[in-house]
Amino acid sequence: MAQNNSEIRYLTPPTVEIKKKKYCRFRKNKIKYIDYKDPEFLKKFLNEQGKILPRRITGTSLKYQRRVSKAIKRSRHLAMLPYVADLLK
Repeated sequence: MAQNNSEIRYLTPPTVEIKKKKYCRFRKNKIKYIDYKDPEFLKKFLNEQGKILPRRITGTSLKYQRRVSKAIKRSRHLAMLPYVADLLK
């Protein structure tokens, strides 16, 4: 007769998703001014098509998200960043 063990055995351990707490990188690093003349920094807030990433993905606070979007738009106007791109990153 087989023994009735109440243990459940897995071949691989079950994964438990632990979400990292989102934080505003500007408040954490105490950045006051977002420079529109620095396209490499602003590319962190764009996706591959050149669209501005939303707050829920980047974790940026509302105040700094507005400043980031304004800096990106100014940089686009001066042709430092593209309006539309195929593969930006």
